[in-house]
Amino acid sequence: MSNIVAIVGRPNVGKSTLFNRLVEKRQAIMDDVPGVTRDRHYGHAEWCGKYFTVIDTGGYVTGSDDKFESEIRKQVEMAVEESTVVIFMVDCKDGLTGYDKEFANVLRRFSKPVFVAANKADTPDKSMNAAEFYELALGELYPVSAANGGGTGELLDAVAAALPSEGVEDPYEGIPKIAILGRPNVGKSSLLNVLVGTERTIVTDEAGTTRDSIHTRYRQYGKDFILIDTAGIRKKGKVRDNIEFYSVLRSLRALEECDVAIIVIDAERGLESQDVNIISLAARQGKGMVIFVNKWDLIEKDTKTADKLRKEMLEAIAPIDYVPILFGSAIEKQRIFQVMEKAVAVCENRVKKVPTSALNDALLPEIIHYPPPAVKGKLIQIKYITQLPGRSPGIAFFCNLPQYVADSYKRFLENKLRNSFDFEGVPLRLFFRKK
Repeated sequence: MSNIVAIVGRPNVGKSTLFNRLVEKRQAIMDDVPGVTRDRHYGHAEWCGKYFTVIDTGGYVTGSDDKFESEIRKQVEMAVEESTVVIFMVDCKDGLTGYDKEFANVLRRFSKPVFVAANKADTPDKSMNAAEFYELALGELYPVSAANGGGTGELLDAVAAALPSEGVEDPYEGIPKIAILGRPNVGKSSLLNVLVGTERTIVTDEAGTTRDSIHTRYRQYGKDFILIDTAGIRKKGKVRDNIEFYSVLRSLRALEECDVAIIVIDAERGLESQDVNIISLAARQGKGMVIFVNKWDLIEKDTKTADKLRKEMLEAIAPIDYVPILFGSAIEKQRIFQVMEKAVAVCENRVKKVPTSALNDALLPEIIHYPPPAVKGKLIQIKYITQLPGRSPGIAFFCNLPQYVADSYKRFLENKLRNSFDFEGVPLRLFFRKK
């Protein structure tokens, strides 16, 4: 059974700072501006031999002029609902506020073990101020400093003691990761919410709603993987502030850690230069890819529209011609699950191991029939083919003059490999070595 610890409180009390300290990574974006965190954000931590999942949440407020306020409140309540233990963070600097009292009443509804962490208790005087939070009547109080770690040991001792089981070290280990990437406002979060069947991330018409990379476990239809929703990636020159800069950084890191990237494109705007950049970056990193053209329901179309657009897109991303392209709508739930099935198939293609005998039987007759062109009067002879171990498919061709194999012939061999063995959606790396 997995242990879950939710960190909750009003905005700007230091929840993301404590979250990053517990998971020992700079995973959540931190800034002195209230309201940076919006969605529930998960990480893994360990204390005193107990493993637990930590949830970072947005700041809980009512009556503010933040348009995300009610959505953030919903996310916070979902986090408390699924948690085993709650860390309620308050701020020694600001003292006890009406929001803290109001939120304490919300927490009582859930009847979960609550630990009050009075943050920013960096000096003895501020620690003395923490006493006023006993008025909340939520049990023991822990003065801490999330920024420098003061007092967090005592808090974690108490939290670990309240956890019912040892927990699992890394519940995500060995599970394929599928990242949803694209420019801002193309419908990445809508796609995730439809797939998961709950409001996992906040969706609005405003570009840049999602900021952190949000990991979600997907277990349906006999499939099991991690879905990562990311912030929209726009050009460097268009990034307006620090928060967005870190959001883009987190999205690029999500691309690095995923196995397959679903690249979401807005049907009304088509493939733009930034989409091409994301696709070529994914190809360079050896990631599996699926392109999903979202908002297809908004397009006036006839029977040839999809084929025409597919052809234009493949020309724009050439020579990357192996990526499956699907058209649908997240809002209308059109072809959503086909996208997932395709992503899972691409994931399997990426770890596929082709036996050496099958490679040689399929390709050597083709090579004899159409040998590599001679260079400077020298004949190039490919004798033997095998797949190399690695995280994405790499095929080695052993020959007498590897340095003379032309790029056009390499493309010929890659096409023959793709025709013989299904490597749809996966970049192939070909190596030519001296026999």
